[in-house]
Order: sequence, then structure tokens, then C-alpha cells
Amino acid sequence: MSKLTQLLCIADLSQNQVTHLLDLALEIKRDPDRFSSALKGRSIALLFEKPSLRTRVSFDVGIHKLGGHSVYLDQQNGALGVRESVEDFGSNLACWTDAIVARVYSQKTLVQLAQSSKKPVINALSDLYHPCQALADLLTLKEHYGDLSKVHLAFVGDGNNVCHSLMLGAAILGMTLTVVTPQGFGPDAHVLLKAQALAEQSGAKLTLSQHVSAAAGADAIYTDTWLSMGGRADPAFIEQLFAPYQINTAVMQRLAVKHFMHCLPAHRGQEVTSEVLDSDCSLVLQQAENRMHAQNAVLVSLFS
Repeated sequence: MSKLTQLLCIADLSQNQVTHLLDLALEIKRDPDRFSSALKGRSIALLFEKPSLRTRVSFDVGIHKLGGHSVYLDQQNGALGVRESVEDFGSNLACWTDAIVARVYSQKTLVQLAQSSKKPVINALSDLYHPCQALADLLTLKEHYGDLSKVHLAFVGDGNNVCHSLMLGAAILGMTLTVVTPQGFGPDAHVLLKAQALAEQSGAKLTLSQHVSAAAGADAIYTDTWLSMGGRADPAFIEQLFAPYQINTAVMQRLAVKHFMHCLPAHRGQEVTSEVLDSDCSLVLQQAENRMHAQNAVLVSLFS
């Protein structure tokens, strides 16, 4: 298995690497003391263009639990590419820190950081991908179902960055994934082609539909906010278009789905009702906790 050097997109990982990260995350979760010095003497830059709760806190606390030190940088230091070029930002950070965790608007920014810094870069969210979220989600499903190749996950809503990373992760691991989106809001065509190519290699089953009924019988149903952070679409139009895709108790019962998933933050009463979000079938807090364990597995792998 080749060594992990960065994480810009989950599709950059082999099946063995993804499996190793999930297994390692379980080890770290079960026995955190064993890894308490894994990042001793390491400093990690947390570079955030977008606001965050789970990503910032899970990385900050996780790095501390591994014995490392984090430096948080937001837009108060000047917007990337405005006060200072992305390349200069990356090359300077490389002088002091051992890795860069970046939550950015554009995937292009991550590529520029990786090329200029010569240090590991971890994608903590971009317009195209959210690999750390997908790893946490796969870890959560693994804890409940074991063999992920036998899991059927359904994603309902906007074909966004979370959807993209789940598609790629499911395709790598040979899962069954049903993606349900309104017309015109499906996943990016290039990402879809990449996922389909990976699915052919692993035996994964990837289905796209515009009908919520296609999610019937899934082990878990996953949704996300209808209007992505920073999106410019008319909220009233989006709410009307996506209303039939809301996950509520009636939908969960009709589809006979056991678990509900969401990357948060959730807009209660829009993509999901509070009744489902707060129910016993909801895995959202387990997903949130697993962000830290999955990300710690990535960090440990980078510096092992």
C-alpha cells in the first residue's frame, strides 16, 4: 500500500488506503492514549475561508489529542489570493508548519496550496469535494453494518460536494449508492464519470434518479442542506423545487429505511424535519464525532 501524502479528493486513495484509514480510525477511537504522541512536535495550519463548527473543532481538538499544535487562520488575515497570492501563502506556511488543513471555496485553491507548499494538504471542504466528511460517514456506516460492500446508502437532495465524495467513496469500496436529486441539480458530470469508472473496478452499484421512491430499501438515507454555503440561488425557488425531497417520518416509513444521516448544519423543516433529525434512527451526532476520528486517522497516516 502506497504512503498517504495528502488528501485533496477521496478518489486519490486506493481501496486499500480507504479501508486502512477506516480501520485506523476505529483503533484511534477505541484506544486514543496509544496515539497521544503521534503528532508530537508537529504544527498544523488550519486555513479557513468558510465558517465552521464541526470541521474547526474536530481538527483542533483532534490535533491536540494526537499531541500536536494547531494554528487557526481565517479571513481576518486577508483573503486568499487578494492580500497575498495563494502560492505565496502556501510557501510561507511550509516554512513553519508540517501540514495545511484548508476549508476553501475552490478546489483550485487546494491544488495551488499543495503545489506551492510542498507539505501535505488536507481538503476540509471545497466546492467540489468534502473527503473528511465522507470518511466519517463511511466510518459511521462501518460501525453499524460492518462490511461496507453490502451496504445500500441513498443520498437525497442537491448533488453537491458531500454527494460527490460519498459517490467516490462508495464506488471505491464497492457499495450500493442511490443518488436522488431534482432535475438540474444532479452531481457534476466529471465527478460522475470518475465514480462510474471506480464502480466498474470495485463492483459498486451507482444509481441516479429524480424520484425519492428510488431510495426504497436503503440501509440509510442521507440528505444535506438544499442551498449550499455561499450559493446564490433564490432561496424561495429552491425551497419550492426541493420540497418533495424533504426527509420526514412518513418518507422514512414508506421507504423502509433504518437510519438517517446528515453532515450538518441542518435546516429543520426544510431538507429534514426535527422529528427525524432527533429520532433514534438519526446517526448525525455519531457522524459529527467520527469527523475527529477519521481526520485523526488521516493525520496519523500522513506522519507515520
